[in-house]
Amino acid sequence: MKVGDTHYRSIWFDDDAREVRIIDQRWLPHEFRVVALRTLEDFAAAIRDMWVRGAPLIGATAAWGVAVEMRRDASDANLAHVTEALLATRPTAVNLRWAIERMRRLLTPQPPEKRAAAARAEAQAVCDEDVAINEAIGEHGLKLIRDIAANKPAGEPVHILTHCNAGWLATVDWGTATAPIYKADAAGIPVHVWVDETRPRNQGAHLTAWEMASHGISHHLIVDNAGGHLMQRGRVDMVIVGTDRTTACGDVANKIGTYLKALAAHDNGVPFYVALPSPTIDWTLCDGRDIPIEERDQDEVRKVWGRLDSGAVTQVRICPDATPAANPAFDVTPAKYVTGLITERGVCAAGRKGLLELFPEHAREARDD
Repeated sequence: MKVGDTHYRSIWFDDDAREVRIIDQRWLPHEFRVVALRTLEDFAAAIRDMWVRGAPLIGATAAWGVAVEMRRDASDANLAHVTEALLATRPTAVNLRWAIERMRRLLTPQPPEKRAAAARAEAQAVCDEDVAINEAIGEHGLKLIRDIAANKPAGEPVHILTHCNAGWLATVDWGTATAPIYKADAAGIPVHVWVDETRPRNQGAHLTAWEMASHGISHHLIVDNAGGHLMQRGRVDMVIVGTDRTTACGDVANKIGTYLKALAAHDNGVPFYVALPSPTIDWTLCDGRDIPIEERDQDEVRKVWGRLDSGAVTQVRICPDATPAANPAFDVTPAKYVTGLITERGVCAAGRKGLLELFPEHAREARDD
């Protein structure tokens, strides 16, 4: 995707500076900042403190973290230390574990002197594959949007509701839930996006809205609780969300509030789709209740960031000083409320059978209980 006239990925290796760079998402939409990640501490902080976020981008960042550390110290001891340190940063997104295990499987049998080059090539491959996966998701999701558009009056947009940010900022490029939207826009299909603010971190307001505005796509920001109302009034044609982990049986863990959108969509007959890159499938789990749910700092709920009329960006408290807050970062939507899973190999029913029709190579490991 482009920022202004310049194409960016959300993470890349700068060949001239010989360092990994990211778009630091903490400052969007008010400031566009690019920062370098040079040490293990940098990579861990970027994942843990959400300089980067979104399951695919977390995985790519971890892969680059391993690669950078192998250039510094490619010993067995450091490989073990790096992978364990990065695994501990966030518990819910399965891509983190997937990317680290991929790097560890590649590097462990190799002699230390070959690890740095191999790790860099593999981290780049993780990123390039992610871009290809997300573009393919866009093509398959485009067909769904096109079908809805064909049954609407000429020129009337397809109204799509999103939750959180599953855009190109949450991946290396294209995004998951937004890839079909970008593809539809490029195909000349009019679309309009209802952007959930997505409390408490407001990734919808900060990031998805910024993406839509930057790309020139018609959109409105809405409070999280407005989605059901819009569905009741017939103003939502489909919901597309992303996922941080999906079980082999089709239960979906995504940003807190996704489950409520699925219930509202089910009650109002609105199709509810999940854009699902295959690395986010956890074939070792079936029941979504077994997915670990990250509990984040209570101040994410008790305070909000914003820009004052003066232009200053600051944080303010929105509750009494003595009021504590609970902050589960994700919830789980049972497969029965998911209309379909949009993957890089096509669209399937949310369930073990549907997933294995597209990914039969996982039949032995896919849990069914």
